[in-house]
Amino acid sequence: MPVSEEILINVTPRETRVAVVENGMLQEVQIERTARRGYVGNIYKGRVQRVMPGMQAAFVDIGLSRSAFLHASDITRSMPEAVTLNADEAMVVPPTPSISELLHEGQAVVVQVLKDPIGSKGARLTTQLSIPSRCLVLLPYTHVLGVSARIEDELERDRLKALVAAHAGDSPMGYIVRTNADGQGEDVLAQDLAYLERLWQQIRGAISTADVGQCIYEDLSLPLRAVRDLMRLGVDKVRVDSRETFDKVLAFTRQFMPDWVDRLEHYPGERPIFDLYGIDDEIERALKREVPLKSGGSLVLDQTEAMTTVDVNTGSFLGQRNLEETVYRTNLEAAQAVARQLRLRNLGGIIIIDFIDMMDVEHRRQVLRTLEKSLLRDHAKTTVYDFSVLGLVEMTRKRTTESLERQLCEPCPTCSGRGKVRSVDTITYEIFREITRAVRQFDASRLLVMAAPVVVNKILDEESAAVAELEEFLGKSIRFQADEQYLQEQYDVVLL
Repeated sequence: MPVSEEILINVTPRETRVAVVENGMLQEVQIERTARRGYVGNIYKGRVQRVMPGMQAAFVDIGLSRSAFLHASDITRSMPEAVTLNADEAMVVPPTPSISELLHEGQAVVVQVLKDPIGSKGARLTTQLSIPSRCLVLLPYTHVLGVSARIEDELERDRLKALVAAHAGDSPMGYIVRTNADGQGEDVLAQDLAYLERLWQQIRGAISTADVGQCIYEDLSLPLRAVRDLMRLGVDKVRVDSRETFDKVLAFTRQFMPDWVDRLEHYPGERPIFDLYGIDDEIERALKREVPLKSGGSLVLDQTEAMTTVDVNTGSFLGQRNLEETVYRTNLEAAQAVARQLRLRNLGGIIIIDFIDMMDVEHRRQVLRTLEKSLLRDHAKTTVYDFSVLGLVEMTRKRTTESLERQLCEPCPTCSGRGKVRSVDTITYEIFREITRAVRQFDASRLLVMAAPVVVNKILDEESAAVAELEEFLGKSIRFQADEQYLQEQYDVVLL
């Protein structure tokens, strides 16, 4: 079944959102806010703050609130043998020298952001600069010529490589041919090469005059990035609900992708474009922990600091034949749903999928194949491993920005992100201990305890005998006062 794909761009004064819809179903959401734009792709002139030999890394000040992280393996080395690429061989990289040999504190260094700050971690940097265009990526410090692995046709790969090599000539710079170049003519590639060379000359000039902490090159805004990176043969329409943004996208497309101009459309409707497609409802569902499956089963996704886990449950699906068949059908549906959820929620890093146990080896193979096939449309790099001895599937997905949940949500102020609060019983007995501690430490004739109404009611109704015993034991009068402003875990013991 052919895939019908649309890109929707919703623009408001402080926020821009891009949605990728395939066959009427939301697959991907990207968000950029004016007050907090991403940094991935930006080039900065930084200064080394600390060199950490034990970590083989350095912390670099690039003008952000937190120091950024630069690993030794991400530093370009000026040795001629650093990177070589033979005709039919993979890239050969020698052992990484000690970080102390490559950098010293106070040194100015030109770096590019690989990953935005995520959680408590600063941005991840590299000195191996890469500058993308529509069809190519320029590697100014690496003399290689590569083609995206997603272009699988060998004749097409050879054709693209030959065209780029012919136009690049004896340039010392390297190029990667992007997936978008598939099927493109010589004039398109030549135009991209000329654009990248002009841009690199501008960047080189800015590097020589920039101050430490200054941004030398900033990647395109989200609408233009979306058109550059997401526009492909399967895209039927790009709809933009802002006239100003539409004009910018139109000018960009006319310059770099003139054949695609007729796919752009300004949406003037009064009803918000995301409402028209039910995008906001889908985003709301993507923030929930549980995802229902059509069969009656479900996925449960938990994102932690170290990894994301996905648990598959059969739910009410009873199947047609037997238990093994039920499990197999549920896992097949779950494999497709997992691929969509990872892309929609922008979950990355290590991902562990706990499919329902299957005894049949062929069933396992088919489920794994379905997962891999469903991940093919994901632009992020993914690697899927076979079932482990515990029946788990381990995989990785490259992540450069925060997940959807972490972009749109913040930890609960009541539970601090734990997802649980201490029970009323637990808080009650904590209060009793705190009263005893306060009386022994300070001199007071009476005590006032202020707490949430649910806690005070519990104490006065069910624990009144315990309060009387405590007053007799301490020889003090204790009064309890409920306050609606107190959360369940909050309380104060006041000495009077």
